[in-house]
Amino acid sequence: MYPRGLEVMTQVEVPGVSDILCGAFRPGHFRGVATAVNRLFNLVQPDVALFGKKDYQQLLVIRLMTSDLGMPIEIVGVDTVRDADGLALSSRNGYLTPAERAQAPRLYATLLALAGQIEGQPVPARGYGAEEVEAMEILKSAGFRPDYVSLRRRQDLAVPGTEDRELVILAAAWLGRARLIDNLEVELKPVR
Repeated sequence: MYPRGLEVMTQVEVPGVSDILCGAFRPGHFRGVATAVNRLFNLVQPDVALFGKKDYQQLLVIRLMTSDLGMPIEIVGVDTVRDADGLALSSRNGYLTPAERAQAPRLYATLLALAGQIEGQPVPARGYGAEEVEAMEILKSAGFRPDYVSLRRRQDLAVPGTEDRELVILAAAWLGRARLIDNLEVELKPVR
């Protein structure tokens, strides 16, 4: 993949969306993702590429990269596959102890509860800061070490304005050695 070595190779960066949320906690991560996927796309020349929605931010980074660079590739987001208890399937789940595995579905349950709070309501002028903090406190009380819980616009992960209706709730939280990520798309009703 990297004939001259990654440290001296041309890097691909998608500014803005790469620097927030997971990108703020993992500097350079999305540069690595964009560089590797760009290289792969150039070698393979696909017409369509499928990326899981579980890593929603990564999906947007890839969509923006292909659009910005004029790559004729359709990027399709694939719905998150979940275990019966709601936990998003991930190789990271293998780091969980049995007790942590039993706790892990609380991440998704917290997202569902937050979605229930905001559905049917317009985006408040004050934003969702209080709701995000409350969700993080719920996760902390359940034994997680949250990096963030954030409500964002689906299209670009910007902070939603009062006119936005298509949102996504994103979260990243540590449970033991595993850093779990999850998200939930939410549709708000129009303001009347």
